[in-house]
Amino acid sequence: MDIVTRGRLNRATLARQHLLSREQVSAVDLVERLCGIQAQEARPPFVALWTRIAGFDRRELHEALHERRIVRATLLRGTLHLMSAADYLRFRHTLQPMLTASLRVLGSRANGLDLERLLPTARAILAAAPRSFTELRPLLQEAFPAVNDRALGYAVRTQLPLVMRPTQDRWSFPTVAAFTLADEWLPEPLSTVDETDQLALRYLGAFGPASAQDFHTWSGLAEAKQIMDRLRHKLEVFQDEQGRELFDLPEAPRPEEDVPAPVRYLPEFDNLVLAHSDRTRVLAEAHRGEVVTKNLRVRATFLVDGQVRGVWETTRKKDKAILTLRPFLPLSRGTLDELVEEGEALLRFQEPEAGTVEVTVAP
Repeated sequence: MDIVTRGRLNRATLARQHLLSREQVSAVDLVERLCGIQAQEARPPFVALWTRIAGFDRRELHEALHERRIVRATLLRGTLHLMSAADYLRFRHTLQPMLTASLRVLGSRANGLDLERLLPTARAILAAAPRSFTELRPLLQEAFPAVNDRALGYAVRTQLPLVMRPTQDRWSFPTVAAFTLADEWLPEPLSTVDETDQLALRYLGAFGPASAQDFHTWSGLAEAKQIMDRLRHKLEVFQDEQGRELFDLPEAPRPEEDVPAPVRYLPEFDNLVLAHSDRTRVLAEAHRGEVVTKNLRVRATFLVDGQVRGVWETTRKKDKAILTLRPFLPLSRGTLDELVEEGEALLRFQEPEAGTVEVTVAP
């Protein structure tokens, strides 16, 4: 069995993630190639596309959301993602067992929860008008006063297919966004076919080579090993340097590890740092705690030679937009020059009204 080094895993993943070079590709096509984009907050998906698409214009994603070609919804791991409307219709049913299993996290707060009564009630409320969960939870509690309001909201969010309704906000959604029924928002009904195998193949296309445990970490689906074993006859099988079994699509790109990788900025919650159980192909274990915080926020990061080398944040001071780098280790002058050039371009994308932009390095 061929051994794939960590360096080749890195370059293969960067190639699938469109991080070795920007390409001329539509927002819808790229979201599909990536099999969804994490979208816990409104702005990060725009940065994720900017860093991967040549000449990306914010309005393209905005229009795709309003034209219902891309949706923002609760999907993989029970978290918010952007997914093409076609993929949402195809895969939402496949993800339902994982979403149903996630109700376990409610523990005793689920006492008295009756899904057979709750879901029709929530459907009727949302059919009358889109609502945020801040608005929906009190209405649900009126109907079910003995049940924890957070449990009611969580159950509806995970068991009823819903999508967020876009607005004219800069990043297409306000901080507290309204949800609407997916089958009313989209022109076709959701598929009822189990597409687990296709989802696994799409995952490998976006993140491979990868292990069964990597697929489980990304999707939240149980029985990942059985799924990969079932697909084994269609796949290339490798080992990593620790002897773990990795699967991949036969024709997928696997560049050599010396292929140049330019500096890149990734937004908060980017799937690159979340889509594997073993993240060391892009993120050293020593720095994992500096990226993923104890309250499960995932900081915005920057890549140097394909590896996460630090985190970044932006602030606005009157007419100036500032991007602050917080490197894990000292940066060479040449690397810093590249990060400054790329960071200034990112600031002009994020803050087009700013008179001046500046990239700084924190002490």
